[in-house]
Amino acid sequence: MTDPRGALSTLLAGPTGLGTSAARFAARVTRVHADPPEAPELDPAYAYRPWGDGTAPPLYCPVTEPINEALGVEVDRRLIAWAGECGFSEQEGEQLGKAGFGRLVTLAHPDCQDADRLLISAKLNAAWWAADDLYADDTALGAVPEKLPPRLALAMAAMDPLPSVGEFTPELDETLQSDRVLVALRSGVDYLQSYSTPAQVQRVNYSTFAMFVSWTAYAAWQHAGEYPPAWEYLAARQHDSFYTSMTLIDVLGGYELTANLYYEPRVRRAAIQAGTAAVLVNDLHSVTKDLADENPPCNMVLQIAADRNCSIEEATATTVEVHNELVRDFQAAHQELLAVPSPELQRFIRGLRAWMGGGFEWHSTSPRYQS
Repeated sequence: MTDPRGALSTLLAGPTGLGTSAARFAARVTRVHADPPEAPELDPAYAYRPWGDGTAPPLYCPVTEPINEALGVEVDRRLIAWAGECGFSEQEGEQLGKAGFGRLVTLAHPDCQDADRLLISAKLNAAWWAADDLYADDTALGAVPEKLPPRLALAMAAMDPLPSVGEFTPELDETLQSDRVLVALRSGVDYLQSYSTPAQVQRVNYSTFAMFVSWTAYAAWQHAGEYPPAWEYLAARQHDSFYTSMTLIDVLGGYELTANLYYEPRVRRAAIQAGTAAVLVNDLHSVTKDLADENPPCNMVLQIAADRNCSIEEATATTVEVHNELVRDFQAAHQELLAVPSPELQRFIRGLRAWMGGGFEWHSTSPRYQS
């Protein structure tokens, strides 16, 4: 049986067999005598990027890759039609169109120019956002902290259908078909299955379910009125991040990163770094909206401000630096993983970088985050 922990180590070790020891030695000598790698800050794929009204420190972030704007418009058109099929109102569909989730996924997946595949990510991201808004975050839209856990239990049943349990199944099915968020989640996974392997589908499901666990922590804090210190919030936020969206990178790219590489500790750490950095961009852009909520959701900026009894401006600067350090750590991890002779892994890591750059651009331009 293959040791699942050895996948990346084997690839890093290079070729084996008769006559390969000299090749490995030569490779080591070449690495020793090669010019030192370029300083991370000089990498043209990254830049310090102004954001918001320009008064806060810039975000160190991947440069956004070129986007086919017409393709993003087409994905948004299809997404609005799909939302209507799921039971969302015409007004909700219009709001979805203004948010530009089709544009988000087109920015985030520059190696995919296929509207059908981009719609995989657009549908699932729209469904996740709907669940977040309507179930977890926005009290004006009906989010009730104490109702969140049972709602998420049904969301999991929608995404990962259960075996029949006889006379009890019809009531479950009726409920799953009567809630537009649950319908959207089920439809999104059904569409995903048409383009992916069973392993990729369950990867998406279980990263989503881990995200739901963090949502229940937020709900408990809100319900009790006892908000966590920033370090505890960040522990939960790392599992409630754009890492979940990033699980779709290889699906949209038309390839599969094997599980033993995808979950190898160094690769997973890089993916969590990318997802957390991207979601801190979301926190930074959401401060005004979150403060306007009568029961504000957790937000890294707000947690730091409460912890340190400091201004929002000071807490924003600290959050920016946390983000920038995460991106620099990801950049260093990417440099290390370049030694792995796996085209799929190299493409996936570049996809993580592209997602961060595209996510930054979308947050900077989406009406959803303009105060």
